[in-house]
Amino acid sequence: MEDSTDMKQSKAHAKAYLSSLLDKNLRISTTDGRLFRGCFKCTDHDQNIVLSDTFEYRRRSSAPSEKAPETPSDATLSAEAQSISAADDGSGNISSRYLGMVVVPGHHVVKMELEEFASQRATRKLAV
Repeated sequence: MEDSTDMKQSKAHAKAYLSSLLDKNLRISTTDGRLFRGCFKCTDHDQNIVLSDTFEYRRRSSAPSEKAPETPSDATLSAEAQSISAADDGSGNISSRYLGMVVVPGHHVVKMELEEFASQRATRKLAV
């Protein structure tokens, strides 16, 4: 009986944690090395993740290719790419593009991170 109570508490805690992430910016790393940054909207039993206002970041291939059409602006993409400094090795080999709303299949998710700035972490620590 106690295990059932512990399991219910664990599920309630997990549900509360996921609810706290709604409408927050997340970074999702996938098995193929891509990184998605967007606003967390929902998940399902298969652990698929829905993000809105999503940017995709990936390492450029070594082969030269045509420049992709601009979306929404190079300045916006540059600002977004700077916020993903963990994925950049400093060589400028990161390409990005705006995707909008995406579903990231759960079986491809390697890592999920809450994107916070230092000021947000400091505020959260004061509230606790």
